[in-house]
Amino acid sequence: MEDIDAIAALQDPVRRRLYEYVAAQGREVGRNEAAEAAGVTRTLAAHHLDKLAEAGLLESGSRRLTGRSGPGAGRPAKVYTRAREERTVSLPARDYRTAAELLAEAAEEAGLDTGLTAAARRRGESLRDSTAPCGDLDEAMRLLATRGYEPYAAGASDDTEEAAGAAERVVRLRNCPFHAVAERFPPLVCGMNLALLEGLLGTDGPVRARMDARPGECCVVLEASKNNEH
Repeated sequence: MEDIDAIAALQDPVRRRLYEYVAAQGREVGRNEAAEAAGVTRTLAAHHLDKLAEAGLLESGSRRLTGRSGPGAGRPAKVYTRAREERTVSLPARDYRTAAELLAEAAEEAGLDTGLTAAARRRGESLRDSTAPCGDLDEAMRLLATRGYEPYAAGASDDTEEAAGAAERVVRLRNCPFHAVAERFPPLVCGMNLALLEGLLGTDGPVRARMDARPGECCVVLEASKNNEH
């Protein structure tokens, strides 16, 4: 299906609500849950969810939602997750991805990592609305949501010793706006992304950005700074 046709599938308001709910969960979602979240019947939700899967915007599968197995566990239910494939529309056609990949390849071969991260940090600083650093994690989440990172509060940090005494909350980012290029040039692009967010959020405030790559998510996470002395 053409990208423009896939995106057109979101024109229906119910279908769009269902897609946005499933996409925001970061996990498999069953028909009953999606229907309740969108405020529609299960039958209508099933129809629209399947249409979204046909359009390539969602991926579908089946599993037992009870968590049990064996006799009496019930039949597997259909579940949905956001598709990993990107969809873009440009009229007339543009190919910025190829240009970005060529520039990344040239920068990597020339060893321009330091220059790129410095430029990214400056760009982040220029995008900041004020000279003050980001005030807290909630403000950081609102800011990054507008830039397509899809932030969500993930609770405590990981189980390392350093993290144990750090932030009570960690903010993770479901979406990387540079995903396609980052897949081919991860050290270069992830370093650029971290520097961009450091500039955007500020390095001397109560929010710290750091690397913590996880499959299917952005390589950067946010947490409360351990101190604000610097």
